[in-house]
Amino acid sequence: MAKGKKRTGLKVVLAIILIIGAVGAWIVFGPNTGSLKNGEYLYVRTGATYAEIMNQLDSGGYIREMNSFKLLAERANYPNKVKAGKYKISSGMSNYNIIRMLRNGQQEPVKLVINKLRTKQDFVRFVSTQLEADSASVWALLRDSAFLAEYNLDTNTALSAIMPDTYEFYWNTGAEKIFRKIAKKYTGFWSDERRAKAREKGLSPAGVMTMASIVDEETNKLTDKPLIASVYINRIAKNIPLQADPTVKFAIGDFSIKRVTGVHLKYESPYNTYIHSGLPPGLICTPSMSAINAVLNAPQTDYIYFCATPALDGSSAFTASYEEHLKNAAAYAAELNRRGIH
Repeated sequence: MAKGKKRTGLKVVLAIILIIGAVGAWIVFGPNTGSLKNGEYLYVRTGATYAEIMNQLDSGGYIREMNSFKLLAERANYPNKVKAGKYKISSGMSNYNIIRMLRNGQQEPVKLVINKLRTKQDFVRFVSTQLEADSASVWALLRDSAFLAEYNLDTNTALSAIMPDTYEFYWNTGAEKIFRKIAKKYTGFWSDERRAKAREKGLSPAGVMTMASIVDEETNKLTDKPLIASVYINRIAKNIPLQADPTVKFAIGDFSIKRVTGVHLKYESPYNTYIHSGLPPGLICTPSMSAINAVLNAPQTDYIYFCATPALDGSSAFTASYEEHLKNAAAYAAELNRRGIH
């Protein structure tokens, strides 16, 4: 009887141990995500404390049962291993998986897809809304002449380094590392061959980027871009003002203007190429690769003028004759008037 009781008692003890073990395993490895009302991504800012992160996890609905999470987090020494970043917490993740991810800094990378940005303000806003770096730190770099000089750029041509592409960063990457990683594509693009092409056209790399930005704003027609570039190159060589309408819009800061008129043309700005000869001080947008290549590979022409055609399909008419240009311009203006475009 005594032996039977001992065996029964042992079985009970073993059952309790197994139950405790199962509960413990569930606490560690069982799902413990909540409503995820703030979405799947948890953003841990640089300098955040353990207490702040626990509050984020709780208030954002990332964790369903906080006591077990905190117990395991403290056992894993997470309070002393906090790492900033963007973390993806998917429904059904366990305490163990979440804590290991946060403790090891296993971030979800952020992809910055850069297409057209018109101004430095646009770049600052774009970066500071996608990554942790605040607008002040990004602005500081774009105003740092010594820093920009490392890339043969200045505060006017800084956007030259921002070439269209997809760039991958960790969310907490600092402003300087962001700029340097993006600028790496710019420096890599300027091979000896491309620099030689730029010199043949009397342009620096930054000058090519500036001209390409104007070409991009003039047309979306791929076949017209090299010809427009040739007009600008010819005008600079002859010291004739570019008279590019997009530079006037940029100078005024109103990109909704559909028709540049005499009032606009008188606006005083170094970016107004009706008033000032040569290229403006800097870019009027981040140019596409097609526009950059259009400048580098612009054909030799005698064109001095171009004007949008009455078709209003983005195509242009090119000529070396002022009289012919006046006819083209008159036809274009007449069509604008007919359509009531002011």
